[in-house]
Parts: sequence; structure tokens; C-alpha cells
Amino acid sequence: MGFEKGASLLEDLIEKAGGCAVMDGGFATQLESHGAFINDPLWSALCLIKDPHLIKQVHLEYLEAGADILVTSSYQATIPGFLSRGLSLEEGESLLKKSVKLAVEARDKFWDGVGCVPGNSYNRALVAASIGSYGAYLADGSEYSGCYGPGVNLDKLKDFHRRRLQVIVEAGPDLLAFETIPNKLEAQACVELLEEENIQIPSWICFGSVDGENAPSGESFKECFEILNKSKKVNAVGINCASPHFIESLVCKFKELTTKAIVVYPNSGAIWDGRAKKWLPSMCFGDEEFELFAPRWRNQGAKVIGGCCRTTPSTIRAISKALKETT
Repeated sequence: MGFEKGASLLEDLIEKAGGCAVMDGGFATQLESHGAFINDPLWSALCLIKDPHLIKQVHLEYLEAGADILVTSSYQATIPGFLSRGLSLEEGESLLKKSVKLAVEARDKFWDGVGCVPGNSYNRALVAASIGSYGAYLADGSEYSGCYGPGVNLDKLKDFHRRRLQVIVEAGPDLLAFETIPNKLEAQACVELLEEENIQIPSWICFGSVDGENAPSGESFKECFEILNKSKKVNAVGINCASPHFIESLVCKFKELTTKAIVVYPNSGAIWDGRAKKWLPSMCFGDEEFELFAPRWRNQGAKVIGGCCRTTPSTIRAISKALKETT
């Protein structure tokens, strides 16, 4: 299944952006700033049910800030998660498609407004459908440890992701973004699914990291990248929701491990306690630090740069400004 879109779609955007595209920032963070309540196992996906207008508003705010890539609100949107809330299978699948539809509508509305303006500095953004890890669905912090337990094997992970992947692809995004993958096993499951379903949409697989050296499971990125490097379905690899303090060294490490495009979208540096469901005090990057470091990450080899938790449209505006000024 899939659509006839090749890797050139992402490559063309990167080229149009001057060699490094800008993606959006923290989605749940921005929803909360508008009053959304998302302290829930569905997290930001709760707004697909209750506040879809806020989702579109946040997408538009990131586009105005200079984002070249929008990530959908489907990170924690899963069919089992929706079923557990009493929704039917059809309703759950409809909400998954809705996450893509809202992003596409926001992108098209924004582009209709600026695309015909001579000299505008925007690129027509791509929509990346977010596919969160199994740990994100569990909502127990295991995406930050990779410890899924002995009962979780390759087949179980593929079964978990398969229907969501099929439904999201049917909705017509430009890209697929597998996010906060914590271990080699789940990365392998994602790669095998892309092959088995013959997905034609460009995709990236991004890992987390809690130590700046390895995947959350403790496995080396060398181990994790072995299967990714063999796949023609995976067009980019990277890191998301890790501390920005780790990014410089990780980009250098990834450059040695792969020839694929490198995607980085760190959090602000705040530490999330997945069990207590709260942010812990820590050394955070402000917008000024992101503006300073984004060109360095690009110069070291990153091809897509954005933000994750606790970053905002002002963060993305700073990144976009810095990258355009130093191209």
C-alpha cells in the first residue's frame, strides 16, 4: 500500500530550505498554552476529540514561525488507546485520519495566503504523520527506558503499529515520523512494517536518548542503525525529545554511522518524569541558545532541525531566523 511519493519530496524541501529544513516545535506545550487540558493517557491526541480547532491553530502558529515541516497530533493517538476510552474502531480510525487532515488543512490555508506573495520567505510545508513508540501508548515513561518487558517481542510491536500505520498512510501525509523509538527491537519492527506494507511515503525514525551516548535501552546507536542503514524505506534518522545539550555530539556520532539525512528536534532540556507525569527542574535552552546552536548543528550535518517538548513557536522562529541568516 502507500502512495507514489519518493524520497525526493523530502530532499527537495531540504534543498529549497537552503540545505536544512525547519520543523515545528512542542505540540502539547503549545496546546496547553491555549488552555487545553491534556493530562491524560491520550495526551495531545485528546484534542482530536475535544478541541480540534486548537490543533489547527497550533499548526498555523508554527507555520507563521517559519516551519517547513508540520508534525501531526497523532503521537499518542492509537487505536487501542481510543478503544480504551469507549470509542469504536471506526471512530478511532477516523480520529487518526483527522490528525492528518487538520495539518493538511492548516498547511494549505497558510500557503494559499502566502504562496502568491512575491518575495515571501516561506516554503510550502510538508506534513509528517507522527507515529509514537509503543512506550508512548503505555504512558508509563517506558519510551525513555526502552524496557517493555519480556512479553513484548518483534511480532507484538508490529501488530501494535500495523493498523495505525495503514490508516495514517491512507490519510495522505507527505512524510512519516516514527518518534522517540527507545530500542533496536522497535526500530526493527518499524523497518519491517515499512517493507511489508510497501510504504512509498518518505519516512524517518528518531530515537530518544537519556545519556547522550546511547538509545534509552542502553543499546548503542551503532547497533540500532545497522538495520536502518539497510532499509531503502527509511530516508532519514535522528533524535527527538532528548536534551539539546546532547545534540552536537550526537549529530557528529550519527554522521559516522549513516549516510541518511539526520533529523534533530530536541526538547528544551527540561526533564520529564514519566511516572510522576511532571517536568523536573533542569538546565534548559532558551530561544537564544537554540538560535545560537541551530547553525552549528546544521554545519555538523543535520538536515532537519526543530523542537520537541517545552519548545514553542518563538523557539522555531529563532531557529528559522538563525538558519536563514547563516545559509
